[in-house]
Amino acid sequence: MSISFSRQLIFMSLLVLLIILFSLALGRYPLTLWQVIYTLLEPLAIFKHPINDIERQIIWSVRLPRILLAFVAGAGLALSGAALQGLFHNPLVDPHIIGVSSGAAFGGTLAILIGLTPLLLLLTTFSCGLLALLLVFLVNKILIKQHNLTLILAGMVLSAFFAALVSLLQYIADSEEKLPTIVFWLLGSFATANWHKLLLILPVMAVASILLLKLRWQLNILSLGQHDAQRLGIAVVKVRWIILLLCAALVACQVAVSGAIGWVGLLIPHLARMLVGADHCKLLPTAFIIGGCYLVLVDDIARLASSAEIPLGIITALLGAPVFIWLLRLTQHRSLI
Repeated sequence: MSISFSRQLIFMSLLVLLIILFSLALGRYPLTLWQVIYTLLEPLAIFKHPINDIERQIIWSVRLPRILLAFVAGAGLALSGAALQGLFHNPLVDPHIIGVSSGAAFGGTLAILIGLTPLLLLLTTFSCGLLALLLVFLVNKILIKQHNLTLILAGMVLSAFFAALVSLLQYIADSEEKLPTIVFWLLGSFATANWHKLLLILPVMAVASILLLKLRWQLNILSLGQHDAQRLGIAVVKVRWIILLLCAALVACQVAVSGAIGWVGLLIPHLARMLVGADHCKLLPTAFIIGGCYLVLVDDIARLASSAEIPLGIITALLGAPVFIWLLRLTQHRSLI
């Protein structure tokens, strides 16, 4: 890792800290940055500053778990999107397009409908998300040997299929109890975030993220093509399955705690690629950090834009579509120069 990129990582890490502090101060009960810092450092007894019980409750019980959960979810989505784009050599691939989000959403909807516990909901979303990804991969491999166009089309078809299953479950759900919960969950929100949910998914997401980051060299070699990667000693099939499993785990955990959130896994890898290039050794950690910061800021907008909280999926789509067009236009302009 070069010295310049190490400095970039340090700068991005400081940016993460500033965004978290800034977000902790925002809300219906506004706080100053000093109030936030005093409250966070209170357990260390560094400052002898009186802390209001309301401020302590707002920061530690409401805002901090929500912001950390948003960061972890956004980082996982961006990391999985960057890894999948590198794995399939297709910049249009993300967990939503290839069916993982829709499959996980079906699993979560089914879990809510039959009243499963949060742990079983996590396992159900993980299983259905992995099933959707494997179906896309198998269809693409069997039909046209991993042709990129077939991958996208197969993902769109399976996404529509799982979306239809979700609609079917919504149709048969109790309109007074189950249906509102399902609809609210599917729209995407961190309104119900708490320490329990964060601690529930954090071990899985931490292990999956660390393993994906360790595979960034293999992703670089896989980008050379299957035959060249095999000549260089890479077990292509084994590495591919591991990456698919890790990405499915990240997306399933995110969907389990906040519903399906689109555009993050597609948009952020492109932005990271513009900043540091296509080298996965730099791309993956950059996408991880930017994705977490992005979803924290989106959640800030959701909390503050109106009196009623706006679903995250709506905001990411409204922001993602024009920004993605701008990135494509900028990329095209650079290629012409």
